[in-house]
Amino acid sequence: MQEYLQKITDFWDSTHIYQQVTDVDAVALFSNPWFMVPFVIGIIYLIYKQGWKNLIIIGILTFVWWISGTAYMNSLIIGDEIQLERVLPVVFGGAVLLGFVIYLFFGRSD
Repeated sequence: MQEYLQKITDFWDSTHIYQQVTDVDAVALFSNPWFMVPFVIGIIYLIYKQGWKNLIIIGILTFVWWISGTAYMNSLIIGDEIQLERVLPVVFGGAVLLGFVIYLFFGRSD
């Protein structure tokens, strides 16, 4: 089992996905037509098909991605110490969002 987990970890490290996600330039991404045209077409398609659940989840993921790059998120760890008074609102907000997504998947039927 340890060898299997090591292979997954080695693959994750070799792809540099974490670095690529942290180095995303949001302004360049949302002004790039190679991203925006399919993104807008997908949103229009979901509105046409009335895929509200998927639209809400896309909105939540976009919001979480945006909020993770704010100065508030950068101030959660100062030095080597976690600032609990700043982390707790993030944890509770994440719990509320997770509860809402679980409600969307299991609490409602379209």
